Amino acid sequence: MKFYISTTGIKRLTISSAGAGKASPATRRISGRTVLPLVLVLALILPFLFVRIAFIVLESATACSSTLDCIGWRFFSGSDESMLREELTRALLEAKDGKVDNNEEGIESFNQLVQEMTLKQQDVKAFAFKTKAMLSRMEHKVQSARQRESIYWHLASHGVPKSLHCLCLKLAEEYAVNAMARSRLPPPEYVSRLSDPSFHHLVLLTDNVLAASVVISSTVEKSANPENLIFHIVTDKKTYTPMHAWFALHSIQSAVVEVKGLHQYEWSQEVNVAVKEMLEIHRLIWGQYYKKLKEEDFEYDGEHKRFLEALSPSCLSLMNLLRIYIPELFPDLNKIVFLDDDIVIQHDISSLWELDLNGNVVGAVVNSWDGDNCCPGRKYKDYFNFSHPIISSNFDHNRCAWLYGMNVFDLEAWRQANITETYRHWLKLSQESGLTLWRPGIIPPALIAFEGHVHHIDPLWHVAGLGSRSPEVPRDILEAASVIHFSGPAKPWLEIGFPEVRGLWNKHVNSSNKFVRKCRIMG
Repeated sequence: MKFYISTTGIKRLTISSAGAGKASPATRRISGRTVLPLVLVLALILPFLFVRIAFIVLESATACSSTLDCIGWRFFSGSDESMLREELTRALLEAKDGKVDNNEEGIESFNQLVQEMTLKQQDVKAFAFKTKAMLSRMEHKVQSARQRESIYWHLASHGVPKSLHCLCLKLAEEYAVNAMARSRLPPPEYVSRLSDPSFHHLVLLTDNVLAASVVISSTVEKSANPENLIFHIVTDKKTYTPMHAWFALHSIQSAVVEVKGLHQYEWSQEVNVAVKEMLEIHRLIWGQYYKKLKEEDFEYDGEHKRFLEALSPSCLSLMNLLRIYIPELFPDLNKIVFLDDDIVIQHDISSLWELDLNGNVVGAVVNSWDGDNCCPGRKYKDYFNFSHPIISSNFDHNRCAWLYGMNVFDLEAWRQANITETYRHWLKLSQESGLTLWRPGIIPPALIAFEGHVHHIDPLWHVAGLGSRSPEVPRDILEAASVIHFSGPAKPWLEIGFPEVRGLWNKHVNSSNKFVRKCRIMG
């Protein structure tokens, strides 16, 4: 065989082969145009093959007993991804059923996990177990943080801000030194209106001076005929002097305001005993729930969250619990509008007194403003213990609860239906049943007492929940609502109040008032 290469460059390669006994050689020629593409293709393929084989070798270091076997199987079968996926799936399933000790110190971050896996060259199973342990510890920390946050939120909602405490002290001092602060409420010429049914009577039971001032100022501001409004404020003995001083010094244009302390009422012995029994049973229910929460392993879930909300001091507030005795507080009135102290009036509510209750005792919002059957968290199952046969046999767990906070009451129908007596009966039944029929608060027994006596009114009369976490009421609904209610822990006068809705309350605070400025109520 002979090779011939031309001297002008690799233009042509000639291979000659001569067999024995043959006179002429067989000649084959390979052109340079054919060789060059072949060289280029090899130059591209060989590095890829090298990298591919190297990757398989590294990947198989801990997965196969024999690297050559693993390389051969993966290289020729081409299914390394499916093998890795199956192996990882098996490891994850094993880790899912395995136990993890959260108290044991371990990997705390993804970087530590990567470092340990690469240094120790552990297999996929070890990776799955270590990842599970890391995620389990993280979940435990998140759970603990949520628990603390929920408890702190609960505690923050209980306190009386320094500014409100200051306001009460300043007003009490003013009551003592200023005769104007002690002037009669209402003035003598308006006393006859206090029981006149031709006027519109509104009732507030509160020990919060600033909140009461916001309710009354917003109602008067939005009223078409404020001269028809008669406000009846009932407060406790300790708040009476600052409450009286505020409204004596800041008379409401056109409207009439009466401030009365509980110590000024002369109730019969029977009513006094009934009130004391009511307070004691509510205290026992509250104490049982508190004990249950202390003994259990607290976790952040809906049930324990409701426990915390149910343990709010408002559940034991005398002013809240006395709502059921409104007919005894106002024996000369027949129809009233009851207002909570954490509401704001945004539109004229005069038409509420013209509302026909169709023989019912209370007019209240039942359906939600968003078209759902019930307001969120307002079903009977959210208040009552349906595992108890007394409750499950008498009530429907999906029944909607009506909203307390802005209600029209026909006090004459209330007295005829013996609502207060029904309330007392169920309180005693709860005591006899181990105090487990419902969660703490006035709402559960009130729902039972008013069962069958509720008249549904339009949802836009009363939009509640602005004091709950992350209120999600659309702006157009807030503007259309006649009454907005800051029900929930985040009251607008507290630091935990939501800034996005607090302004709806703040604009009715008299920020130019000297007592408000001295106590820095608006910051």
